[in-house]
Amino acid sequence: MYPYLLGGLVIDWPNQVWCADITYIPMAKGFVYLVAVMDWLSRRVLAWRLSIGMETAFCVEALQEALDRYGQPDIFNTDQGVQFTSAAFLAELEEKGVRISMDGKGRFLDNIFIERLWRSLKYEDIFTKAYNLVAEVRSGIGAWFAFYNDRRLHQALGYRTPREIFEAAPACGDVDNASTLTTSPQAPQQQQKDSVDEKGMLSSFAAPLERAGVL
Repeated sequence: MYPYLLGGLVIDWPNQVWCADITYIPMAKGFVYLVAVMDWLSRRVLAWRLSIGMETAFCVEALQEALDRYGQPDIFNTDQGVQFTSAAFLAELEEKGVRISMDGKGRFLDNIFIERLWRSLKYEDIFTKAYNLVAEVRSGIGAWFAFYNDRRLHQALGYRTPREIFEAAPACGDVDNASTLTTSPQAPQQQQKDSVDEKGMLSSFAAPLERAGVL
């Protein structure tokens, strides 16, 4: 068990906080699992991997790629899933002196930005394509992440892309206020409303696909 370190923390430079999460990716028949490592401030996806199972190895590989390509964060935040609490995953962070932060049990909103990433990916790509092969899923997700990182403008980032924010000040806090975040626990009522809204949107979007036998 590790504490949640992001409550009330001002996050104002890239590589200050990274996060990771796993989601399932439905296909026309069956599904696969996707893990991604994201920079919290810029929302840039730093590395990702697909797997047909929930073994720890694909999460460790994504983490190693992010560390090799972009250095290391001050804090790394995940949920309490067995992949992220495994000795192999934690060793990669502890050996580099990265501080480990974990969401509270059942508090998916503690890792809200990567949850929003999953929602956008599924609504804009996965649910509309109904991929048949794992190779197709991998190619499609790779193309969507490239668009998300390099071309998608974010209102919260001052209508800039994740790549622009990430590369603006890679080693210091010289990113302007449009990109500064202060994390704080949401009120319970707001958490509940957001959760209900997102579940409702997902259900209404997925229902036609379920009737067609796609999901």
